[in-house]
Amino acid sequence: MSTTKNIPALKRKSTIGKFIHTFLVMFIIWLAFTTSLEPAELITGAIVSLILAFFTDRIFSCCGLKVFRPIKILYFVQYFFVFMIALIKSNLDIAKRVISPDLPINPGIVKFKTKLTNGFARLVLANSITLTPGTLTIDVINNNFYIHWIDVKSDDPEKVYKEIAEPFEKILLKIYED
Repeated sequence: MSTTKNIPALKRKSTIGKFIHTFLVMFIIWLAFTTSLEPAELITGAIVSLILAFFTDRIFSCCGLKVFRPIKILYFVQYFFVFMIALIKSNLDIAKRVISPDLPINPGIVKFKTKLTNGFARLVLANSITLTPGTLTIDVINNNFYIHWIDVKSDDPEKVYKEIAEPFEKILLKIYED
């Protein structure tokens, strides 16, 4: 019987954690866009972030404050660099294809299975794939990703996974699936 009484308290604690997480993320985004540490900017950013967090914490936050553990922050930094390297490589590949239109392309839709179970982590993976030129996430159904790829190198789902998603997913598993 005491277990039943504690459930609302646990839900509330989780909600507070998600609210704080959402507020912090919104405030960091505010700081990144304004690039100012003026008191008026900080106060405005805090107020706007509080209002947004109040209305969106249940939608926006998947994990609460656990993603702010020091090791997870290091994984976020690692993810940033892995993403930037993939972004530069794919931009150079597309630029090469634009400059040399005689380079062959082999567009098509490929499918692979993800190991991610967290919906937010899948969202991050889908957006990371879409943001790298040459690939576009078309759909995500359960664990299956459907990707339009400008130069399909293989139809084998395991090879597709290794080429497109594996570098991102390895880090996302460490961030969101622990």
